[in-house]
Amino acid sequence: MKSKRSKFVIYGLIGLAITAAGVILGLHSLPSNHVEYLGSQNGYEAFVPNGQTINYDGHTDPEGELILNNGKTIDNVIWDGQYASTIIQNHNQIVQLNNQFVGQTDPINNQPYVPLQGFYVIKGQVPIMNTTINGQTYYVIEANNINPANIAGFYTYQGWVPNFVEAMNTPGTYAAGLSGNSPVYDWTNTTGTLPHQTIKYEQYGLNGAGGHVLVLPNETIIPYGAFDNIAGSSLDNYIAVQQVYNSSS
Repeated sequence: MKSKRSKFVIYGLIGLAITAAGVILGLHSLPSNHVEYLGSQNGYEAFVPNGQTINYDGHTDPEGELILNNGKTIDNVIWDGQYASTIIQNHNQIVQLNNQFVGQTDPINNQPYVPLQGFYVIKGQVPIMNTTINGQTYYVIEANNINPANIAGFYTYQGWVPNFVEAMNTPGTYAAGLSGNSPVYDWTNTTGTLPHQTIKYEQYGLNGAGGHVLVLPNETIIPYGAFDNIAGSSLDNYIAVQQVYNSSS
């Protein structure tokens, strides 16, 4: 699957532009402590932690990137407020499990396990404030200003996170579960590996539930799991799935 991610962001909402030299207009020119809202009121954005943390406002926050509903990305993002420590905890759990299982073989389809990545979807616009720390501009997600019902955590193959966000923003996409005898488990590719792997991570202590798939209108599927400890009710359709995916092959 090909990613449409870009490190050059031009977003009409606030005139944001990121250049190759790192000269940032729009957000960069905003005064500190000025909050802007990015994304679409009816869309989905995602924070993707990168494993780094930063001391911000007297406590430890996760760093990462923000994927907007139009596929553009913003780097040097800090998640500040509710769920910050949980995001760090979840990331560390996935890293530990990746170290344990990646490179081993899935006994069902005989393919290697792949690195998984957690990410946090926000339904609606994201409140962002810029700040400078040690000369570096960061973009701070003001998480306490987001309705908890509009935040949910998911995990999938690390290379497919942008595709997952794009799929959520594609009309006609729906979430489904896999039956225990689904032929998807036997597919000899990453799509076939992921359902079993997401369930295995759950069994080995991850605060989540695997075995789900996003189904796009063209019948492409993206397997994923959902975290139990960040599960906003506005995203219930992707967490407590109500239908079973049926594949003919």
